Amino acid sequence: MAADSLEVLLDDRPVGTITALGGDRSIFAFDDAYADDPNRPTLSLSFKGEHGGLLREHNPTQTRLLPFFSNLLPEGSLRAYLAKRAGVKPVREYPLIEALGPDLPGAITIKLAGESVTGDEDDLPDEDLAHRRSPEKPLRFSLAGVQLKFSAVQKARGGLTIPASGKGGDWIVKLPSVRFHGVAANEFSMMSLAREMGLDIPDIELVPLDQIEGLPEGIGRIEEDAIATRRFDRTTGGGRVHIEDFAQIFGVYPDDKYEKGSYLHIAKVLWLETGEAGVREFIKRLVFNALIGNADMHLKNWSLVYPDGRTPQLSPGYDFLSTTLYIPDESAGLKFARTKRVAELTMDELAYTAAKAGAPEALARDAATEMVDRFHEVWARERAHLPISRDLEAEVERRLGVVPLAAAGRARRSRP
Repeated sequence: MAADSLEVLLDDRPVGTITALGGDRSIFAFDDAYADDPNRPTLSLSFKGEHGGLLREHNPTQTRLLPFFSNLLPEGSLRAYLAKRAGVKPVREYPLIEALGPDLPGAITIKLAGESVTGDEDDLPDEDLAHRRSPEKPLRFSLAGVQLKFSAVQKARGGLTIPASGKGGDWIVKLPSVRFHGVAANEFSMMSLAREMGLDIPDIELVPLDQIEGLPEGIGRIEEDAIATRRFDRTTGGGRVHIEDFAQIFGVYPDDKYEKGSYLHIAKVLWLETGEAGVREFIKRLVFNALIGNADMHLKNWSLVYPDGRTPQLSPGYDFLSTTLYIPDESAGLKFARTKRVAELTMDELAYTAAKAGAPEALARDAATEMVDRFHEVWARERAHLPISRDLEAEVERRLGVVPLAAAGRARRSRP
């Protein structure tokens, strides 16, 4: 049976309460102490009013939570798996976030109202845990995303262990796809290229499945490696760093992550909140993902991180891979400013997007030019040293003939 109310904590500080109203309805309210503190840490830009104040009034929701909290929960296969272990229907978000609250993305934790922060079962000796846990007890972690991902700790010998509670992990393990061949190698290669091109990319590794212990039952065995990414919402000492994705920022439910937003909207937020540095990195990532054929850069694949708890920065990049290798798509994950077609992504379109966002056109042109030139240089040098299949290499080469920006780069280099 679900609790009557859940306490929401941001880096162990109470910020509000989600209260069950009956009939699968719930409502979120801020704590007065948090709301009245002028130096309070940022929970989400979605709660920021037009004049910078905190939006304190929120309507009840049915079945789902407010979009900010809904986006903390996993999607697709992982949600179904964890909901089954928790004994709840995947659509019922209040009991699901109650079950998964101890290890949500970023610095958010959710617990039963009145429950002590200390004395958690994960502090008990292993022999006591064996008696406390039943086979039906839900795994205590939640990582937003469609692919199966699990919090993991890196072992001294180089393998990865998935802790049953999900706590203490500073890596995310993405298991191989049962539908598409070579996804892990694809993502590892594209993320490696991005890092070589100077983009902000976390540490990544390809990991054989036999080096991963504690895989949940029913996952199956696939003869491919997994990919492990170091979590940028965790510190090396096990601390939490607050993050939020742009679906949370825009108050959009995960189902609408492709529709209710655009790269122009993201650029506007980045210009207002992060200035030139954020917009420059954003433009570079847009160009890179267009060139490799990543048609899946939706709202949840862009995030802000709050290293000091209050000031946002564009998070490191993640989920960079060539999706058009598997699903042909000549559109981007979101609309730019005037078009969604990658074949219409010109320098003028990027400059127009920046200008409409309030940023200088020259900033977009400089960032795009730098990335295109760098891409051709690094692609020619590094592709032979990465686990890039012939099909993937051919797809990237095809994209370089489709995206107008790539052709512009070739034209510059051919001039005497």
